[in-house]
Amino acid sequence: MIKEVIILSGGLGTRLRSALPDIPKCMAPVNGKPFLQYVMDYLEIYGVKKIILATGYLHEKIEEYFHNKYKYMNIEYSREDEPLGTGGAVKKAMEKAEGKQVVVMNGDTMFRVNLGKLYDFTLIKKSDLTMVVRQINDVSRYGAVEFDETGRITTFREKGSLEGPGWINGGTYVIRKDFFLNESLPEKFSLEKDYFEKIYLQHPIYANKCYQYFIDIGIPEDYERAQEEFRAFEF
Repeated sequence: MIKEVIILSGGLGTRLRSALPDIPKCMAPVNGKPFLQYVMDYLEIYGVKKIILATGYLHEKIEEYFHNKYKYMNIEYSREDEPLGTGGAVKKAMEKAEGKQVVVMNGDTMFRVNLGKLYDFTLIKKSDLTMVVRQINDVSRYGAVEFDETGRITTFREKGSLEGPGWINGGTYVIRKDFFLNESLPEKFSLEKDYFEKIYLQHPIYANKCYQYFIDIGIPEDYERAQEEFRAFEF
């Protein structure tokens, strides 16, 4: 079972800045608790032992709140001195990982993936790169991911290029550490655009379908929706 998780926590929260001017997006309060705390509570359910927070913008706000431990989970910080992009942030944080495989997820997204089933899927596929995908009613905001009957990703569609139902990148991945770090990667890059969307033609990326709860608080409407929907969560 995977016991380590990298959480990308350096988002600037540009679209939420008017409502949340002085905190990182992942620390946006939802019913009196930081959004990131809900994400950590969810991870605790699956026995995660170590969380690596990839921080940047206003990192001290996160460190002052969580310190180096949350419940029984140890927390380490991978701090960016300047923005490295999602890929650069993962690369830097991955160097602190101890296991062979690491879950990577976004600190401003709640996607209640069953990590046990995700791990089993990764073992069955012998996958170096697994992306959890979510079916939604309109993919235009996110772009779409297409895959064949084996689960291997065949196409990435740009944001706005398609409308209507489809599968999107849910922002949760399982990445084999040695495979990722052995790649010739720049210091700054986008995990999605510069890595996944280029490597998938040469090396398989498998899509693991998940139908569980999903919300991305990147826009004010969904941030407000989280206030109501998170009341139903029990940890």
